[in-house]
Amino acid sequence: MNETLIEKLQNLPPLPGIYQFIDKKGKIIYIGKAKNLKNRVKSYFHGKTDSPKTTALVKKVTDFELIITDTEMEALVLESNLIKQHKPRYNINLKDDKSFPYIRITNEPYPQVFPTRDVIQDGSKYFGPYTEVKSMKASLRMINKTFKIRSCKYFIDEEVIGKKKIKLCLDYHINKCDGPCEGLVSVHDYGEMVDEVIKVLKGKTDDLIAELERKMEVEAAEFNFEKAAELRDKIAQLQVYSAKQKVVSTDFGERDVIGIAAEGKDVAATILNIRGGKLVGKKNLTLTSHGSDEHAEIYSALLRFYYGELVEIPKEIVLEMEPNDAETILAWLSVKRGKKIKFVIPKRAGEMKSLLKMNKQNAILRLKEIQLQRMKREGNVPFVLSALKRDLRLKNIPKKIECFDISHIQGSDTVASLVVFVNGKPKKSLYRKFIIRTVEGVDDFASMEEVIERRYSKLKEKNEPLPDLIMVDGGKGQLSSAVSILRKLEFKDFEIIGLAKRLEEVFLPGISDAQNIPKTSSSLKLLQYLRDEAHRFAITFHRQRRSKRTFTSELLEIKGIGPKIAQKLLTEFKSLNEIKKADKEALAKVIGKTKAELVFNFFRNALQAKE
Repeated sequence: MNETLIEKLQNLPPLPGIYQFIDKKGKIIYIGKAKNLKNRVKSYFHGKTDSPKTTALVKKVTDFELIITDTEMEALVLESNLIKQHKPRYNINLKDDKSFPYIRITNEPYPQVFPTRDVIQDGSKYFGPYTEVKSMKASLRMINKTFKIRSCKYFIDEEVIGKKKIKLCLDYHINKCDGPCEGLVSVHDYGEMVDEVIKVLKGKTDDLIAELERKMEVEAAEFNFEKAAELRDKIAQLQVYSAKQKVVSTDFGERDVIGIAAEGKDVAATILNIRGGKLVGKKNLTLTSHGSDEHAEIYSALLRFYYGELVEIPKEIVLEMEPNDAETILAWLSVKRGKKIKFVIPKRAGEMKSLLKMNKQNAILRLKEIQLQRMKREGNVPFVLSALKRDLRLKNIPKKIECFDISHIQGSDTVASLVVFVNGKPKKSLYRKFIIRTVEGVDDFASMEEVIERRYSKLKEKNEPLPDLIMVDGGKGQLSSAVSILRKLEFKDFEIIGLAKRLEEVFLPGISDAQNIPKTSSSLKLLQYLRDEAHRFAITFHRQRRSKRTFTSELLEIKGIGPKIAQKLLTEFKSLNEIKKADKEALAKVIGKTKAELVFNFFRNALQAKE
């Protein structure tokens, strides 16, 4: 640490606020909040952490700045705003650069209803944000079809109406507007219609239908049949709209269900808006993380990003787990809503658990779409290979990977396998088997040295390139053995790793500590698949070798039968059991009548002795 950093750490205040970590270029690389800045900031530099993200972050910090706030809740809001503004590298950020659109209801006597990306703090009401423009346009079409909202852009009040500066347009003549520009509808009646639009946008369509049905009955009872018919038509259109909304809850609750799926630096979040037991909206958000962020941290960032906008906050928010800073976020959301809210984390099987599971699948599907888009951008390279390049800090995409495994039983019949993956998939025509020749007894390191030397000395002779990545099944010992041989063969530029079985630890040459790859990462799953395939191939070969040796030794017990005859029999009949069941004629076709007699009599006598 530099002197400036040490001095600042000694003068930290024990107050709430936010801290901004700065690198040597003067760039903000992380923004965080704290209830106690002194304790929180010091913990980064004086405490031990298992998080690779925090370790990497602290190494880059050369300075920091503080902003003191009155409360932790104020710090939470300020932190969210600053993260959106600066988009620091080590924070979780919203990936979408453009702002999402809203439906705006203006603050004027005769409000307009239209889409916008600009939020103006003038008392207007905003609904959204809509992450899918198609969904927003469908809502606007339904509103314009059902309600007589004016489409003109003028500001209309009593003064404008009195001077009659604006004339009736086509919308009035085709019964799509009641003519507020000439005062043909009162501010009160128009306002009531706007309130109905708000109920629809809030997902309270069924409540509105019930209210309109009561009004229709009143109008009919008073013989206002024209007004009653108008209400009837509006109800019919709203019923069609309501019928399209999927019923997902039987308790008619008001809640948002949030599911997330993370893969490396990509995070997909799907938010289901449920009102009155019906699914009234679905929003997809894409975030970028550092790749090692826990789900609780991702949830915390997501809640602040999403509900920090002009979003209706429901009574309940259903999550997979409690987010970081849950208490502070709950208090902040409750203040924003004006009523207490709660987080629901379903533990038992039931309606909420099923909804969360369904939404998790939506998030996973969205994540796959993001990965597919990445593949197209990167030249159709499978995402898992990009993830592997990132997690192992490789120079190139590992399109060709070769993996080795050693198999034996207490040092006998030692063999090795080589499996090859091309573009993330096994290429079985390139698999190879090796019988270890120079090693006696149990010595996996020496066995690995032999097979690596045999494989890559041949490549060198043929002047063929090394694979993009070499992998050995084992820890630091096997890895060191392989590296020493590659250097002995004078290979200078190669990528190699070891994967230890016990804790799925990945080792790199020259680094004593295992690399921490997230357990959920697809790159680790690919490495495990490679290792398991090499292990399967090696064990299969080892069993074949051991079986052949066992069968051959039993045949050699027969007087007059040597290794060549035994090998002929095994090649033809495949197993010792089939040889025992064969008659003299079948045996004679392979080894002649005399030898067939010896083999047949030997096994017949052995069978009679057992009986």
